[in-house]
Amino acid sequence: MTPASSHNGSEKGDYPWWLVALVVIAAVIAVVIVTNDLYSQVFTVAAAGIGVTVFVTIVGFFLATVLGLGVALMGLSDAQVLRQIARFYTEVIRGVPILVLLFYIAFVGAPGLVWLINVLCSPLVSSGVMEPMLVRDLSLMWRAILALMIGYSAFIAEVFRAGIQSVDKGQVEAAKALGLSRYQRFRLVVFPQAIRVILPPLGNDFVAMVKDSSLVSVLGVADITQMGKVYASGSFRFFETYSIVAYIYLFLTIGLSLALRALERRLRRNTLR
Repeated sequence: MTPASSHNGSEKGDYPWWLVALVVIAAVIAVVIVTNDLYSQVFTVAAAGIGVTVFVTIVGFFLATVLGLGVALMGLSDAQVLRQIARFYTEVIRGVPILVLLFYIAFVGAPGLVWLINVLCSPLVSSGVMEPMLVRDLSLMWRAILALMIGYSAFIAEVFRAGIQSVDKGQVEAAKALGLSRYQRFRLVVFPQAIRVILPPLGNDFVAMVKDSSLVSVLGVADITQMGKVYASGSFRFFETYSIVAYIYLFLTIGLSLALRALERRLRRNTLR
């Protein structure tokens, strides 16, 4: 038995002691939060940003998934121009750090988008049907969502591309022989099989976006990190504050990771049937 196979075999039979340790630590911290007034106050303040974090993550990820699928389909198109545009987009966006992209979209892209909307709607503005849009009308939270959408769409596009290309070409040719249109082949043959390959890395990207959503705090968006940062700067309780902020993020991300692993196991069992 090779070392790799031995490692994989032992990993399959391992009892999840790491999870037990995490549950025990989480329970101890929960008791401290309930019984200690300071930690209880910090938790209350930081938890007020959970709704914003969840909203930014869900909306940003949904939009990134839609855009990423579109870019992936462009990259697999028969038209060379579309393939080159898709490759250009993914390489450029993946080469820019999320934080830099966040600033760029917030302070460069957003004004440009407002200007474009005003140009397109100029006939309506001239006739008095609508008021011209101002930069401040596009909130910082939506600028942050747009930045996360664009940043993650490039990575998600590669996930979709790899998943779609993993489907056996013989099945696609058989679908063609049956007279199915391109859309029908994708909907009935390709996508149902590709989703099993796509879902695990897509889930990992979702968990990663939960963590990267903390970057929106640099724009003053009132997420978990921003609420903690404001409290810490006023109380100088940095250890207590950021310990609680880390605790909340760990609770969210580990819970999501466990749910995704359970979903992967279920898909694997359904595939083997």
